[in-house]
Amino acid sequence: MQARIFKPARNAMTSGMAKTHKWVLEYAQASAREVDPLMGWTSSGDTQTQVRLRFDSKEAALDYAVAHGIDAQVVEPKARKVNVRPGGYGENFATYRRGVWTH
Repeated sequence: MQARIFKPARNAMTSGMAKTHKWVLEYAQASAREVDPLMGWTSSGDTQTQVRLRFDSKEAALDYAVAHGIDAQVVEPKARKVNVRPGGYGENFATYRRGVWTH
């Protein structure tokens, strides 16, 4: 049984970092998906792909994988570039602005 251990990326629709602090163990797909001829739905008999285990650390995820005989591949996260503007969001409401504020 193969799996990958990774730290999920943040949601692209938000600037927040929720649900990105834990490590995830996700099983690889063992069999190909099939298309149901009647409804057109995609299905699979492999239920392991629905399992996502979350761990507080990478070591805890690796320990779990070793203890249960799971061949796990670790994907290291890429460092996020810091995006801090001087003044930030509060600059939009600054009282020291000399001119009229426009878009």
